[in-house]
Amino acid sequence: MDFWNSLWNIIWVIVSAFVFVAYLIALFSIITDLFRDRELNGWWKALWLVLLIFVPFITSLVYLIARGQGMAERTHKAAVGNANAVEDYIRTVAQASPSDEIAKAKALFDAGTINADEFEILRAQALGQAGKAAQTA
Repeated sequence: MDFWNSLWNIIWVIVSAFVFVAYLIALFSIITDLFRDRELNGWWKALWLVLLIFVPFITSLVYLIARGQGMAERTHKAAVGNANAVEDYIRTVAQASPSDEIAKAKALFDAGTINADEFEILRAQALGQAGKAAQTA
């Protein structure tokens, strides 16, 4: 109980916890980078992992100093790739513009697939005038 009465002991616990969590984040970043790197041989990856297990602090520092630039480039490349994939996915599932919807409805009308009333309903829906389309129907 005497431990928690001293302010310096509490500060020491907070600083120690911060350093430990920061080290874990760095360690997981290094392990992720090891598996992401396609240029590094499997034996080198295994050696880095063994060294991270047995001499973790020094190996982490050496890895960050020796391979930090490549680590940043691989992380940036992965982030850009993920962003591009998300943008491509959004483009594929996004709705067409109102002008595209009206052009499709006009093509159906010109082909005789729909009549003039149905064309007006589709045009109103494309323009966001669903209330007017329901009234005309």
